[in-house]
Amino acid sequence: MASTRDWFETVAEAQRRARRRLPRSVYLAVLAGAEAGVTMNDNVRAFSELWFRPHVAGLPAARELATTIMGHEISLPVLISPTGVQAVHPDGEVAVARAAAGAGTAMGLSSFASKPVEEVGRATGKLLFQCYWAGSRDDILARARRARAAGATGLIVTLDWVFDSRRDWGSPWIPERLDLQAMLRHAPQVAVRPVYLARWFRSGSLPDLGVPNSTARDAQVPGFFEAYGQWLGSAPPTWEDLAWLREQWDGPFMIKGITRPDDARRAADIGATAISVSNHGGNNLDSTPATIRCLPAVADAVGDRVEVLLDGGIRRGSDVVKALALGARAVMIGRPYLWGLAANGERGVGNVLEILRQGISETLYGLGKASVHDLTRDDVLVPDGFTLGQKP
Repeated sequence: MASTRDWFETVAEAQRRARRRLPRSVYLAVLAGAEAGVTMNDNVRAFSELWFRPHVAGLPAARELATTIMGHEISLPVLISPTGVQAVHPDGEVAVARAAAGAGTAMGLSSFASKPVEEVGRATGKLLFQCYWAGSRDDILARARRARAAGATGLIVTLDWVFDSRRDWGSPWIPERLDLQAMLRHAPQVAVRPVYLARWFRSGSLPDLGVPNSTARDAQVPGFFEAYGQWLGSAPPTWEDLAWLREQWDGPFMIKGITRPDDARRAADIGATAISVSNHGGNNLDSTPATIRCLPAVADAVGDRVEVLLDGGIRRGSDVVKALALGARAVMIGRPYLWGLAANGERGVGNVLEILRQGISETLYGLGKASVHDLTRDDVLVPDGFTLGQKP
């Protein structure tokens, strides 16, 4: 199926359309990586260093892509990773939730999202709520309980974020609130992006930097930087803190941000259901290796004790297959679905998921595998030094 105005064939095309339709500062905020972008770029580039070992006969006529993650049966091994304020489209996280539900997969919703968890929960039955360690234990537990009441069945604790705004190529200016001064400053960028402007006019609203899920249900909605300030002023969690939260949450529990085998084992020891091998899309400590480089050692460290997911650098279905072959049960995507959302709203997110679905199926066919569960490391050639000497 060739690309049309309402359909694109690759994630790269979704990115190009997003770049054409978003104001420059909004696009750069989505694209951003910490400091020199070494980790962000390596997340993508590392996949090109892995090679497949295809078969040529006895290939499967049908391929099974379904799996189970954090108690949810999903139709393909790709989940929506939680991302913050989604100002790329007025429907934001609600559109993403609907697209994920339509594709038969689960969605992670950020506590820094722009839509209330209650509204997103009505759009999907497979909701995982993500939280940062911000505020007191009571604050964190109140957010988790609110999410539970809204339909979230799993909790994701994100630990791989330092909010590094120092970028060698410069950082887009993000206002604390969308007041008159901010609108005047952004007006030239918005004026040359008529599609973006028209969408917000039709929605009857303006981009909002409030984060309604960072508080309990009846609290006043803080702005992004106010919520960020609470996180910045909170003491980082200890493993004892994480064990406490695990005890409080009666359901699937993921720790996001693991890159080391020893941390993976500690996560398993406190009873985590799942871990996400993640470096926050290159927005954490720059010069951290690509997540696909870290994956094999982490997967080996925990075996079947927890579900292992990979987050970072996925751009095509073949990337997903490489991650599964190296030990992941599924992957999470961030920028690709945001580009799809910017390109064509809910349908654009569904478009991205369908691209990945088709790519996974085609790659399985070439490898002679009837199911994602049949993949092994023997299906991929890993060059010497690929894992950068990762130690157990």
